[in-house]
Amino acid sequence: MARRRTVPPARTDVEALVYRWGPSIDPDLLGLALTHRSYAHENGGLPTNERLEFLGDSVLGVVVTEHLFRSHPDVPEGQLAKMRAATVSEPALAAAARDLGLGDFIRLGKGETLSGGRDKDSILADTLEALIGATYLTHGLEPTRTVVTRLVSRFLDTARTRGAGLDWKTSLQELCAAHGLGSPSYEVTSHGPDHERSFTARAVVDGQQVGRGGGTSKKAAEHEAAEAAYATILASRGDGGLDLPGVHDALRADLLAGRGAKDDAEDLPDASSPSGDPPVHRPVAQESADLRGGPGRCARA
Repeated sequence: MARRRTVPPARTDVEALVYRWGPSIDPDLLGLALTHRSYAHENGGLPTNERLEFLGDSVLGVVVTEHLFRSHPDVPEGQLAKMRAATVSEPALAAAARDLGLGDFIRLGKGETLSGGRDKDSILADTLEALIGATYLTHGLEPTRTVVTRLVSRFLDTARTRGAGLDWKTSLQELCAAHGLGSPSYEVTSHGPDHERSFTARAVVDGQQVGRGGGTSKKAAEHEAAEAAYATILASRGDGGLDLPGVHDALRADLLAGRGAKDDAEDLPDASSPSGDPPVHRPVAQESADLRGGPGRCARA
């Protein structure tokens, strides 16, 4: 039986990707994992990475589920499911792919390339799963577990504070609703030339800025701002009954490690203090007070 056609990755410096990834991957499987269906369609129907993506999705699920099960023995099944969903969500996987610079190595069709496919969450997440599948076929479960755990470690670490949503924007929306706050909105500004564009986002709730973020895309900046806003509201008002066991302890641990609200970490109130009042020496502190219904609270329609 004739072997199905595969071609080597288009980039000659794909070794840089393998170096960032960790273990080597069978060259044929590597080429296949990087082949998007748009490229395959434009080149005579080459095999695509979709079967490897299917496999990688399952391997990813097993690794993340076991990690959460062992790391959080006190968390009930329902919350574990939410934590897993947050960790393996498309935005989370796309962020991990961007950390690797994966978009530069994906083989895309011309049309998909022109439409910005190298930075689309769906394409990045699917390709990351395909690489996980290729690693599993090359090395088996344990080496793949090491790769997966490293790739999604920051999402595993913050899964407990992320809430019920699959990403920070969804979680922020749910947290605001739980507290009767208005829907969050985002104000985004761009900086730099077209080929080196960066974005800054402000998350605004009831007229108050409660989070800031930045990134190389509008979506990435908004997600980072939503993460910071979530931490600010959670620390100042609590979880609103969203079933987040131990969330304040986990959030403070994340902030001490440089995650969560990032630059706003100093402004978050200590949940163990009698009053719970935040400091007032920086603007976000006042925003937290406003969200608790303090003197600076803006009126809502």
